[in-house]
Amino acid sequence: MTDKLLFEEGAFINRPPLFCGVNYKFWKVRMKIFVKSIDKGIWDAIKNGHFVPMLENDKVICEKP
Repeated sequence: MTDKLLFEEGAFINRPPLFCGVNYKFWKVRMKIFVKSIDKGIWDAIKNGHFVPMLENDKVICEKP
């Protein structure tokens, strides 16, 4: 992999770590920290899926319109 990449990994908070196909476990930890540093709610959405508000009418739970 001697070719220079178009997008290099950034050390700033606005540039995520670049995955170049090697050492996935290390990149995964760094990406998790990067996303959590932006907003913990984003990480919760990645981990748990998006939040769907629900309504309860007469003991029946349905999705809020």
